[in-house]
Amino acid sequence: MKLEQVPVTGQETQADATPQMAALSQFYRALNTRDMQLMSRNWWQSDEAAMDNPVGGIKRGWDEIREVYARVFANPAPFRFEFYDYSFHQTPELFYVAGRERGEYRTGDMVLPMAIRTSRLFRLIDGQWKQAHHHGSIDDPGLLRQYQQAVRGAPA
Repeated sequence: MKLEQVPVTGQETQADATPQMAALSQFYRALNTRDMQLMSRNWWQSDEAAMDNPVGGIKRGWDEIREVYARVFANPAPFRFEFYDYSFHQTPELFYVAGRERGEYRTGDMVLPMAIRTSRLFRLIDGQWKQAHHHGSIDDPGLLRQYQQAVRGAPA
């Protein structure tokens, strides 16, 4: 198994990317630019879509997942995330990546250096790769608490 070290940021050139990597890059472009319409196009619009995220808990279906991203996007301070140190796995109708996210999430004067273990699963739906599952975990309990408080709007 090869681990990819070149980060996925959402700024990749789509013309040179495989359809799978274009879908992964599209997610990070939507996240880092707070583009809810693009995020919606990236996710499978099904009740079967699922996310287990440090700030949202377990969410099922796009409507619940969207609420988590709406909270993240509501923060007016700049933030950025990128995906790195990952492995890529594929079958004809799905692919998944397992790796790490890093970046910064800011709120007020606080800058949180993000470190998240992350997996994302995409399904081939009507000829398009759609995100069907995401799992993220923050190992550091202090960082987890600060990130949850920042996204939820509670004082740190």
